[in-house]
Amino acid sequence: MDKKILDHFKKFDPILYTAFQQIKILEEFEVRTPNDYFRSLCGEIIGQQLSGKAADTIYGRFEKLFSRKKITPEKVLKIPDEKLRGAGMAWSKVRFIKDLAKKVTDGTLNLEKLKDLEDHLVVEEITQVKGIGPWTAEMFLMFTLQREDVFSHGDLGLRKAIKKLYKFKKEPSKKQIEKIAQKWMPYRTYACRILWKSLEL
Repeated sequence: MDKKILDHFKKFDPILYTAFQQIKILEEFEVRTPNDYFRSLCGEIIGQQLSGKAADTIYGRFEKLFSRKKITPEKVLKIPDEKLRGAGMAWSKVRFIKDLAKKVTDGTLNLEKLKDLEDHLVVEEITQVKGIGPWTAEMFLMFTLQREDVFSHGDLGLRKAIKKLYKFKKEPSKKQIEKIAQKWMPYRTYACRILWKSLEL
């Protein structure tokens, strides 16, 4: 992780900085291109409310439905719903992925322009798709668009990590979390990665 980010945490939030020192060095973000955005959103939908391992298993089966694992909206629309369901995803997720593919192919959702939009506009655009809510949009901002200053209030893992690290007796309120998260700006995405990793300690 960049020294200027760590210096920021060291100066403004020693608790988070100490947590970082106790965990393994975080890997760098993987560079994504607009061609990967559709694939990423499919992965985000599949992974909703599942453990990482279960999500990876189902996504792997989903990927195998495409020749050379080339996932495109056009190909998704041609796959029968039963076949997508057979990969292990719930019927609701089959509908969500089909809706995503339809909105991309008919131009309702222009993936190409997402990289140039401000965070709140990206959220507005992709939450037009059935089954994509604020949490999925925030994960897309963090991991696919690699925006540095995103925090997800809806993420249970982040709330658990904050409760544990900052020694709250009960789950902190949104206002309490907001007060802590303000210290991390403009690097809240990196803070989230430290928080998630801290749960493994």
